Amino acid sequence: MNPVIGLDISKGKSDGQVFLGKGKPFGNPFCFQHNQEGLKQLLDVISKVQDKAGKAPTVILESTGHYHQAVIQFLEEHGILFLVVNPLISHQAKKSSLRKVKTDAVDAYRLCELYYKEEFEDHKRRGVELLNLRHLTRQFESLTQMYVQIKLQFQAVLDQVFPDSRLFR
Repeated sequence: MNPVIGLDISKGKSDGQVFLGKGKPFGNPFCFQHNQEGLKQLLDVISKVQDKAGKAPTVILESTGHYHQAVIQFLEEHGILFLVVNPLISHQAKKSSLRKVKTDAVDAYRLCELYYKEEFEDHKRRGVELLNLRHLTRQFESLTQMYVQIKLQFQAVLDQVFPDSRLFR
Protein backbone atom coordinates (compact mmCIF):
# COMPACT_ATOMS: atom_id res chain seq x y z
CA MET A 1 0.00 0.00 0.00
CA ASN A 2 1.04 3.56 -0.73
CA PRO A 3 -1.16 5.75 1.52
CA VAL A 4 -1.66 9.45 0.90
CA ILE A 5 -3.66 12.21 2.56
CA GLY A 6 -4.83 15.06 0.32
CA LEU A 7 -5.44 18.39 2.05
CA ASP A 8 -7.31 21.31 0.56
CA ILE A 9 -6.06 24.24 2.62
CA SER A 10 -8.17 27.35 3.12
CA LYS A 11 -8.13 30.23 5.57
CA GLY A 12 -8.33 28.80 9.08
CA LYS A 13 -9.36 25.26 8.13
CA SER A 14 -8.54 22.36 5.86
CA ASP A 15 -10.48 19.54 4.27
CA GLY A 16 -8.85 16.18 3.75
CA GLN A 17 -9.27 12.82 2.07
CA VAL A 18 -7.33 9.61 2.66
CA PHE A 19 -6.34 7.05 0.02
CA LEU A 20 -4.71 3.73 0.97
CA GLY A 21 -3.64 3.10 -2.61
CA LYS A 22 -4.38 4.17 -6.16
CA GLY A 23 -8.17 4.34 -6.54
CA LYS A 24 -8.74 3.19 -2.94
CA PRO A 25 -10.27 5.98 -0.85
CA PHE A 26 -10.37 5.25 2.86
CA GLY A 27 -13.12 6.64 5.04
CA ASN A 28 -15.04 9.84 4.58
CA PRO A 29 -13.59 13.29 3.95
CA PHE A 30 -12.60 15.09 7.14
CA CYS A 31 -12.17 18.69 8.20
CA PHE A 32 -9.97 20.31 10.82
CA GLN A 33 -9.20 23.82 12.05
CA HIS A 34 -5.70 25.35 11.98
CA ASN A 35 -5.32 25.41 15.75
CA GLN A 36 -3.75 23.02 18.27
CA GLU A 37 -6.89 20.93 18.65
CA GLY A 38 -7.49 20.70 14.90
CA LEU A 39 -3.89 19.80 14.11
CA LYS A 40 -4.09 17.07 16.77
CA GLN A 41 -7.11 15.69 14.86
CA LEU A 42 -4.92 15.58 11.73
CA LEU A 43 -2.25 13.70 13.67
CA ASP A 44 -4.91 11.20 14.82
CA VAL A 45 -5.98 10.64 11.20
CA ILE A 46 -2.34 10.13 10.18
CA SER A 47 -1.77 7.54 12.92
CA LYS A 48 -5.00 5.67 11.99
CA VAL A 49 -3.85 5.52 8.36
CA GLN A 50 -0.42 4.34 9.45
CA ASP A 51 -1.98 1.58 11.57
CA LYS A 52 -4.26 0.48 8.71
CA ALA A 53 -1.67 0.64 5.92
CA GLY A 54 1.40 -0.35 7.91
CA LYS A 55 3.21 2.61 6.43
CA ALA A 56 3.26 6.33 7.17
CA PRO A 57 1.16 8.28 4.66
CA THR A 58 2.45 11.12 2.54
CA VAL A 59 0.50 14.36 2.85
CA ILE A 60 -0.10 16.28 -0.39
CA LEU A 61 -1.36 19.84 -0.38
CA GLU A 62 -1.58 22.83 -2.65
CA SER A 63 0.53 25.93 -2.08
CA THR A 64 -1.85 28.61 -0.81
CA GLY A 65 0.29 31.63 -0.13
CA HIS A 66 0.64 31.73 3.65
CA TYR A 67 -2.44 29.73 4.72
CA HIS A 68 -0.60 26.42 4.49
CA GLN A 69 2.39 27.52 6.59
CA ALA A 70 0.91 26.45 9.95
CA VAL A 71 0.10 22.98 8.61
CA ILE A 72 3.56 22.59 7.05
CA GLN A 73 5.27 23.65 10.28
CA PHE A 74 3.19 21.10 12.21
CA LEU A 75 4.03 18.33 9.73
CA GLU A 76 7.74 19.17 9.88
CA GLU A 77 7.73 19.16 13.68
CA HIS A 78 6.24 15.66 13.66
CA GLY A 79 8.50 14.32 10.91
CA ILE A 80 5.68 13.64 8.47
CA LEU A 81 6.55 13.51 4.77
CA PHE A 82 4.61 16.05 2.72
CA LEU A 83 4.47 17.41 -0.81
CA VAL A 84 3.50 20.96 -1.72
CA VAL A 85 2.00 21.17 -5.21
CA ASN A 86 2.04 24.23 -7.43
CA PRO A 87 -1.59 25.41 -7.84
CA LEU A 88 -1.13 25.48 -11.63
CA ILE A 89 -0.45 21.74 -11.68
CA SER A 90 -3.49 20.89 -9.58
CA HIS A 91 -5.63 23.27 -11.64
CA GLN A 92 -4.63 21.45 -14.84
CA ALA A 93 -5.60 18.15 -13.22
CA LYS A 94 -8.98 19.58 -12.19
CA LYS A 95 -9.64 20.78 -15.75
CA SER A 96 -9.15 17.25 -17.08
CA SER A 97 -12.08 16.01 -15.00
CA LEU A 98 -15.45 15.72 -16.72
CA ARG A 99 -17.33 16.86 -13.63
CA LYS A 100 -16.84 20.51 -12.78
CA VAL A 101 -17.73 20.23 -9.09
CA LYS A 102 -15.92 22.70 -6.81
CA THR A 103 -15.91 21.77 -3.16
CA ASP A 104 -13.05 21.51 -0.72
CA ALA A 105 -13.66 17.79 -0.17
CA VAL A 106 -13.57 17.12 -3.93
CA ASP A 107 -10.35 19.15 -4.23
CA ALA A 108 -8.73 17.02 -1.51
CA TYR A 109 -9.89 13.88 -3.34
CA ARG A 110 -8.38 15.14 -6.61
CA LEU A 111 -5.09 15.93 -4.90
CA CYS A 112 -4.91 12.28 -3.81
CA GLU A 113 -5.59 11.17 -7.39
CA LEU A 114 -2.93 13.57 -8.63
CA TYR A 115 -0.41 12.02 -6.24
CA TYR A 116 -0.70 8.67 -8.02
CA LYS A 117 -0.57 10.21 -11.52
CA GLU A 118 2.50 12.43 -11.15
CA GLU A 119 6.02 11.99 -9.83
CA PHE A 120 6.73 14.67 -7.26
CA GLU A 121 9.94 15.69 -5.55
CA ASP A 122 10.04 16.04 -1.78
CA HIS A 123 9.33 19.50 -0.43
CA LYS A 124 12.50 21.52 0.03
CA ARG A 125 12.57 23.99 2.87
CA ARG A 126 13.66 27.39 1.60
CA GLY A 127 16.07 29.51 3.57
CA VAL A 128 15.17 32.92 4.93
CA GLU A 129 17.52 34.58 2.45
CA LEU A 130 15.72 33.03 -0.51
CA LEU A 131 12.29 33.99 0.84
CA ASN A 132 13.49 37.57 1.46
CA LEU A 133 14.94 37.74 -2.06
CA ARG A 134 11.64 36.51 -3.51
CA HIS A 135 9.75 39.14 -1.52
CA LEU A 136 12.09 41.93 -2.66
CA THR A 137 11.85 40.79 -6.28
CA ARG A 138 8.06 40.86 -6.15
CA GLN A 139 8.08 44.32 -4.57
CA PHE A 140 10.47 45.59 -7.25
CA GLU A 141 8.19 44.20 -9.97
CA SER A 142 5.17 45.84 -8.35
CA LEU A 143 6.90 49.22 -8.08
CA THR A 144 8.06 48.99 -11.69
CA GLN A 145 4.50 48.32 -12.85
CA MET A 146 3.24 51.29 -10.82
CA TYR A 147 5.95 53.52 -12.34
CA VAL A 148 4.99 52.51 -15.89
CA GLN A 149 1.29 53.06 -15.14
CA ILE A 150 1.91 56.55 -13.72
CA LYS A 151 4.10 57.45 -16.70
CA LEU A 152 1.34 56.39 -19.11
CA GLN A 153 -1.29 58.34 -17.17
CA PHE A 154 0.95 61.41 -17.14
CA GLN A 155 1.45 61.12 -20.90
CA ALA A 156 -2.32 60.86 -21.43
CA VAL A 157 -2.95 64.03 -19.39
CA LEU A 158 -0.13 65.81 -21.19
CA ASP A 159 -1.67 64.90 -24.56
CA GLN A 160 -5.04 66.27 -23.43
CA VAL A 161 -3.66 69.55 -22.09
CA PHE A 162 -1.18 70.10 -24.94
CA PRO A 163 -2.61 68.30 -27.98
CA ASP A 164 0.22 69.45 -30.25
CA SER A 165 2.96 68.35 -27.85
CA ARG A 166 3.68 65.30 -30.03
CA LEU A 167 5.35 67.65 -32.50
CA PHE A 168 8.05 68.52 -29.96
CA ARG A 169 9.19 64.95 -29.20
